[in-house]
Amino acid sequence: MAASRPWDVPDGLWELVEPLLPRTERRFRYPGRKRLGDRETLGGVLFVLYTGIAWRHLPLELGFGSGATCRRRLDEWQRTGVWDELHALLLARLHASGEIEWSRAVVDSSHVQAKKGAPVDRGRAGSKHHLLVDATGIPLAYTVTGGNRNDVTQLIPLLDRVPAVKGRVGRPRQRPDQLVADRGYDHDKYRRQLRHRGITPLIARRKTKHGSGLGSVRWAVERTFAWLHHFKRLLVRYDRKHEIHEAFLAIGCCLVCHRRLQNSF
Repeated sequence: MAASRPWDVPDGLWELVEPLLPRTERRFRYPGRKRLGDRETLGGVLFVLYTGIAWRHLPLELGFGSGATCRRRLDEWQRTGVWDELHALLLARLHASGEIEWSRAVVDSSHVQAKKGAPVDRGRAGSKHHLLVDATGIPLAYTVTGGNRNDVTQLIPLLDRVPAVKGRVGRPRQRPDQLVADRGYDHDKYRRQLRHRGITPLIARRKTKHGSGLGSVRWAVERTFAWLHHFKRLLVRYDRKHEIHEAFLAIGCCLVCHRRLQNSF
């Protein structure tokens, strides 16, 4: 089935996702209502991701099932690590095709507004998306924190979340050669940790004049955030549960990787 609408699950993506989904055997006695197919349910999740619509408003006539079913299935897939596995698989295929530029990585964050009912933090309401991308904008790792969390606190967690990327002969690749960041990441403690990992830090210093030249390479992460912000569900946080919002960010990053993979052939 070829995808004709953004939320339709394309054949190529489904072939990667389906083997990763947990299997649920139907009970022999008292089986109850037949479980909605995973592909249809994933289509409902993507519809919410693209449109930003509330779960309860998910159109039943499109065949996605109820919003409660799609949300419950998304929570199940997130808890079983489906999106982390899919992301690692996509990165491996991108690495095999020579699409990942490991010479440099860029890190940054983006603040996300939180609507009433979603969790907020004192100091600054909302949440933050933290992103580590390669030199061309391919998402290597992502995290979600409270809106008042300092950016530099997520630097090492992001690096630790980069999977060991297979796809080529030799040891899997996991670390970039250099890491570029703005003044929000200026801390000598973290520079030492980067060097200890074999990564050269290129981090702008606070209280110095602009013109470091790092802005000419930081466009990669800013463009990736622009891609992710095409998904309306990532522009505003509605979900109280952290895992649900993180799952939406993970799927968004996987879709960015999948599109790059399609363009590489």
